[in-house]
Amino acid sequence: MSQLSEDQIQALMQAAHAAYAHAYVPYSGFPVGAAVLVRDPERAEPLIVSGCNVENASFGLAICAERVALTKAISEGLRDFVAVAVVAKNVTPCFPCGTCLQFIREFGADTEIFFEDTQGQRVRHTIGAMLPYAFTAKDLSATAAQDLHPEGEQ
Repeated sequence: MSQLSEDQIQALMQAAHAAYAHAYVPYSGFPVGAAVLVRDPERAEPLIVSGCNVENASFGLAICAERVALTKAISEGLRDFVAVAVVAKNVTPCFPCGTCLQFIREFGADTEIFFEDTQGQRVRHTIGAMLPYAFTAKDLSATAAQDLHPEGEQ
């Protein structure tokens, strides 16, 4: 059961739908919208940050809607993600790809993910349930962590 209010979930889904309209998908014709609900320590209420997928003629340079929304928030110093909504019209529910699952999981296993099924009903999972065997900082050995950050360097 979600700890979010119905109003918060509805606002999150609406933001994802609005972002969907801005997708740049001239090659696949597969627009996706995403929105993240993120806690801002300077505000009482969480913020919603949205994103859409952006394609490139060099397909490997495309970026998914989920990562656009998260990186927008991260670039503003926001990392305490509560929930993510993902919408698409071509596939419902539109689950995040493996790269996006891993990207979202980096910031916590309890983040809720919301989708819509073909009837427009909400589907909810946690990122931990969707990616139970994520690669996390815990998987890095103490030696590897020291190699990445020699003493005194960050």
